[in-house]
Amino acid sequence: MPISPNQGPTGGGNTVTITGTNLSGATAVKFGTKSGTITANTPTSVTVTAPSGAGEVGVTVTTGGGTSNPLAYFYVGAPFKASLSGVSGPTAGGNTVTLSGAGLATASSVTFGANSATPTVISDSEISITVPAGAAAGTVGFTVTTAGGASNGLTYTYVDAPTVTSATPGSGPTTGGTATTLAGTNLTTTTSVTIGGAVASFSGVNDTELVVVTPPGTAGAADIVVGTAGGSATLTGGFTYVAGPGI
Repeated sequence: MPISPNQGPTGGGNTVTITGTNLSGATAVKFGTKSGTITANTPTSVTVTAPSGAGEVGVTVTTGGGTSNPLAYFYVGAPFKASLSGVSGPTAGGNTVTLSGAGLATASSVTFGANSATPTVISDSEISITVPAGAAAGTVGFTVTTAGGASNGLTYTYVDAPTVTSATPGSGPTTGGTATTLAGTNLTTTTSVTIGGAVASFSGVNDTELVVVTPPGTAGAADIVVGTAGGSATLTGGFTYVAGPGI
């Protein structure tokens, strides 16, 4: 006589279905010593609202013909969320974040605002999630649902992809050291800048510009790539390295 689901929150209130034979006319369903509320009954099934409880209990069905053998049912505590490995990412989604906490082994779904995703359970203290696309840039609530209930309290911020439109000045010596201002959009969360593939230091970041100090490079045009929480943007040939004079 299977029971589905065979686990649920300690607070009860979830729907449980028991299947078997000769179940019509069920008068009681017990979860340990507590009674569930019968909501539907046929000769082959009983649907019941589980009462509150804790740990493992035996579930029995009583009809005019007697009481069934017990089936194991497990009460699961609500999940606890400690932290997200990444609290922001591109509005397009597709990046992976990890949630750390406790009671996560039965995680079945997570939501980022109104958008849902199915987690990959790593352990009772960790799940991995591929972030779904967001409706728009901005901060949304993050909720995880397990057999023990739902837990919120954390937030996640969607960030639009950056653009880079110009570099001023746009040229300098191959020895590097030129301070150039990059103009664009959605630059506030800049995490990296490369010029010609070499890492450049940056400062003075706001949403529309940042100041970059060029690293040494080879003569010629070099691509500028800016990485942010929302993705990356490339200004092709955005800076030209100029060789010094030779005598």
